[in-house]
Amino acid sequence: MKRRLSHYSLQVSSPEQSLEFYCHRLGMNIIGHTEGDADTPSRYQLTFGANDLTALELLYGNEEPRSLYQHDDGDLYWKTGITVPDVDNACERLRHHGIEVTDPHQFRDIGYLCHLADPDGYVIELLQHRFAENHTPAVADPALALGAPPTLGQITIRVTDIERSLAFYRGFLGMDLLSRQVVEPSEFTLYFLAFTDEAQPRSDLDAVENREWLWQRPYTTIELQHVWGRDDGGFRYRTDENSPLGFRAITVTAEDRADFRREARKAGVDIETVPRRGAPQGRPHLTVCDPDGTVIHIVDPA
Repeated sequence: MKRRLSHYSLQVSSPEQSLEFYCHRLGMNIIGHTEGDADTPSRYQLTFGANDLTALELLYGNEEPRSLYQHDDGDLYWKTGITVPDVDNACERLRHHGIEVTDPHQFRDIGYLCHLADPDGYVIELLQHRFAENHTPAVADPALALGAPPTLGQITIRVTDIERSLAFYRGFLGMDLLSRQVVEPSEFTLYFLAFTDEAQPRSDLDAVENREWLWQRPYTTIELQHVWGRDDGGFRYRTDENSPLGFRAITVTAEDRADFRREARKAGVDIETVPRRGAPQGRPHLTVCDPDGTVIHIVDPA
């Protein structure tokens, strides 16, 4: 696999409270840390274990936010999705530590899930491997924060023109579209993409039978939410790049990073080179934006 999702970045207000939550309550591990200075933020990279290919990166700068992160449906970034074998067990353990969690429920033919928020207000979705009707309850492992090994399952962002976005993520980045899930009552469609060579059990992108398989994958997908009616050219999602808190970027590692220049020219995508001095961890990278403004960093493998 020449390309993979390396990490995605969220700005936080307090490393101490964020690490307490993500490490002690969700069970993530710190796999990397660099201290910042007056011009660069401190960085903490977290995963659920050695087999995780994608990390959550927490950024902490010098500007103190005056309030929690305020999420709404006009935000470009939506949520972090974490897949677990047993949502009820995970929910019970979180509530035991005083964390507010919505009641788990089967959401149509999508999945059995619940929601919570981190200390800054970022939305987190817990999604069970199997639908409620197919699930066999398991005994929670007391040594694990969520009762069983979790996976960083989805990074969810919103898009306006889905055809342009699919052309970017599939045609330019080279991701594979694994599933399309229409949520008609809520008037949106979900698209799940990954850097993978795996094939779905069924070739039909809309097949409900593929969904439990998708929630059991050991790698992270990018989930695109396309809200119907927002592709007329007059609507723009809000980015948080100039706010004290918010989503910052997705980082992709690429063995063929040089190929992106040629592909960018063919696709008409603007690409910026960030030199080693200004790059995270001193790694030079290329930066592009998807059609809605999501920042994508492309770096060489470490």
